Amino acid sequence: MASVSSIGIGSGVLTSELIEKLASAEREPTEKRLNLKEDEVTAKLSDLSRLKSAITDLRLSARTLSTPEAMSSNTATSSGSAVGVTANTSAKTGSYALTVSNLAVAQSLSSGTFADKDTTTVGTGTLSFTVGGVTKNLTVDSSNNTLQGLSDAINDMGLDVNSSVIYNGSSYQLVLSASKTGVANAISISATDNDGNSTDGSGISQFIYNATNQNLTQDVAAEDAAFTLNGVSITRSLNTVDDVVDGLTLTLNAETASAVNVTVSKDLNAVTERVQDLVDKYNALQEIISEVTAFDSDTGEKGTLLGSSTVRTISTQLRSTLSSIVPGLESANVRSLSELGITTNSESGQLEFNSLTFQNKLQSYPNDVAALFADQGRTTDAQVKYVSAGINTKIGSYAVDITQVATQGAFTGNVALGGSTVIDADNDTFKIKVNGVESNTITLTAGTYTDSELLAEIQTQLDADTNIAGSGVTVSLDGSNQLVFTSGEYGSTSKVEITAIDTNTAAQLGLTVATGVDGLDVAGTINGKAATGKGQYLTSADGDSKGLKLQITGGATGARGTATYIEGVGDQMVDLVNNYLSADGLITVAINGFNSQLEKISEDRTELNDRITALTDRLARQFTAADLIISQLKNTENFLSTQLEALVASTTGSKG
Repeated sequence: MASVSSIGIGSGVLTSELIEKLASAEREPTEKRLNLKEDEVTAKLSDLSRLKSAITDLRLSARTLSTPEAMSSNTATSSGSAVGVTANTSAKTGSYALTVSNLAVAQSLSSGTFADKDTTTVGTGTLSFTVGGVTKNLTVDSSNNTLQGLSDAINDMGLDVNSSVIYNGSSYQLVLSASKTGVANAISISATDNDGNSTDGSGISQFIYNATNQNLTQDVAAEDAAFTLNGVSITRSLNTVDDVVDGLTLTLNAETASAVNVTVSKDLNAVTERVQDLVDKYNALQEIISEVTAFDSDTGEKGTLLGSSTVRTISTQLRSTLSSIVPGLESANVRSLSELGITTNSESGQLEFNSLTFQNKLQSYPNDVAALFADQGRTTDAQVKYVSAGINTKIGSYAVDITQVATQGAFTGNVALGGSTVIDADNDTFKIKVNGVESNTITLTAGTYTDSELLAEIQTQLDADTNIAGSGVTVSLDGSNQLVFTSGEYGSTSKVEITAIDTNTAAQLGLTVATGVDGLDVAGTINGKAATGKGQYLTSADGDSKGLKLQITGGATGARGTATYIEGVGDQMVDLVNNYLSADGLITVAINGFNSQLEKISEDRTELNDRITALTDRLARQFTAADLIISQLKNTENFLSTQLEALVASTTGSKG
């Protein structure tokens, strides 16, 4: 077939330019339609993406307010630089007077002098370091028995002690400093010296420092911080103290001549800013919604998403969430955001925030205000505590019925103590297993004890055991004056058993190698349906209350009132946005729909191109065929013209 560029040679009329014009005329209306559709869908997709971004920002602000701590910010101030203070959300408002009489100090020790640090040997043997209750041994041999070698080896031990070698201008010394302040973190060093004398001032024994022998020089003694708080004397090993007042961290910077006043108060401004941020994020979203759904009756111009059911649903649901009474707070002192000073402007749809009203309500009804934003559980029984809710827990009140209260595992001795007990080599040791973990050998200090003194001694040794220290095991006496060991854990995994005893332990203390009584898990129903018990925790497994978790701390079996789950505005908004953005959510489905339309437009463009290409090829074939016919006709015309001219010439010549 002739190329498109060669078409029209024969006729001079059916040219390639004519084919292009015909193809263009065929393409133009469809292409315009596709372009308009693509621009429209792209604009909608762009505005929907803006909407998605604004909703995501709103979710972040709502999530901040959905935590109970968001409504309980505190601020702490100190009247003097000698005491620094910070407060977290658990701190209670109040004032405290502090007088600092002593700061905690870290101990520092130094050795005698040496002519060099890396040539002269310092002896061999074993040095035993105890720092902060941790003991480690260091072997000193030919690999490290110089001053610098010893210093490096000490630093590699992983103890709370720093070692260095200093040059004092004429000689070298080893300097040891405790990493932590306080008497409890003082350094104790003993030696096993290979020279046969482990206490003298030669060999490695020259580096010992303990209660008996001090061959090192104490340059700085370890000291505890000492201060009074509201007149109560307190000591701590550190200058940063966070265990005196709940939620308060005190930093002791200097000793004081007079009291420093520390004040904890509610940080209303910080809470107000969080709420203002939610208002601002909602208003920013509302501006976008107003823009993309606008309609100008004068010009006929309209927003890209006018009439969108997706936008309409989102707007309606969010507005309803912000304006409705929070379920479960119908009888509360604060029931809705409007009562907090957050109202909707009827003309613009924007939120307006009266911060003064909000702060007044927060001060008067902090618990209700917190419930307005965050999820909260309320119970009618003081020994039934709300713990948490699950993703399937629905808002509402649920009856709680207990058929079994959780108990702790316990072991009870079988001999009553007589008021005075002698502990000696035949009854001073035993082993106990708590919650499946066995202790080391518990060794009681020899002596004669009253019952209360014996309990204190046993408890001290239990607490000191590294294996079971975290079990919370306690010892007490029952009504028959028998020893009772009780696990700190509740439930079926709570177990106590005696695994080893001394010769006379059974006869004198009533302890035998045996298993005690295991603990029981709580059992009962929530909302009339069986719940799962683990220790003191009862979790609803079915129905509207599914996932609701309660702690039953005590009390009797039977009906135990109700547990009410409240989901605040912050939580509700987070849930809404999560639904919008989920795989089958409104926004995701809408975006996928627009992307599908763009893909369809792209497919239509491909089909149009294929159709125009086919049209061009068809016209080219048709024009080529016509061109050949025209060319043949022209050849015939030329032949006939030549014949006619010859005939005329012949006729004219014969007449002459």
